[in-house]
Amino acid sequence: MTVQGEEITRAWFDCCGLTRTDAAEDALKAIWELSGDGIPPATGALAQFLDVTPPTVSAMLKRLAEHGLLDREDGRAVVLTSHGAAHARFIVRRHRLIETFLSSVLLVPWDELYGEAELLEHAVSDSLLARIDDLLGHPSTDPHGDPIPQGHEGATVSPDESIAEAQVGGQFRVERLHNRNAEALRYLAELGLRPGVTVDVLERSPFDGPLWIGVDGQRIPLGPTLAQLVHGRPIEADA
Repeated sequence: MTVQGEEITRAWFDCCGLTRTDAAEDALKAIWELSGDGIPPATGALAQFLDVTPPTVSAMLKRLAEHGLLDREDGRAVVLTSHGAAHARFIVRRHRLIETFLSSVLLVPWDELYGEAELLEHAVSDSLLARIDDLLGHPSTDPHGDPIPQGHEGATVSPDESIAEAQVGGQFRVERLHNRNAEALRYLAELGLRPGVTVDVLERSPFDGPLWIGVDGQRIPLGPTLAQLVHGRPIEADA
């Protein structure tokens, strides 16, 4: 992406009269990420995602709506306008490029990437981000397997499923991991679960028990919460 393209983010804030703040950018990014499954998030889900109180989120959403960046469906669900979605796309792009740089160049442990990128994404200049993109060879995904939006195009996520839904007796290829929980990511890394790994789905225990998988010959239990973090697709038997 050119520096000119990145500067559109600041121009959008300027044109709608909204001061560019970390909180505003975090809110737009959160709405983008929570809308990934096609279901608009509610205020409560955003508050939990951002780790703030519902009144704080409501006040921010009101400001964003007043400046044409989002709409409210049925008074609750939050939907980005085309204007808001375009800006959120560039915020997500900044975050995921920084994660990729931290991992590939500085060798930051992947369970620390999200938090470090959160701090840097609001400060990095557009020209530096363009240099980072060039240095990395214009990557299409970040270290956790999430797609990096390119130019004016959205981050296209191929349809996938949680390993919690995988069929017992088959194989499952891990493609991406939900990356906000550093402790969970650290544990998954210790288990050998990363994008690109193929596992055997061995057994599903009853009564909300763990899903047992095979990784490098080891039999490993994944509880329901952890299993929901691991996304990918089943491998067809004749593949």
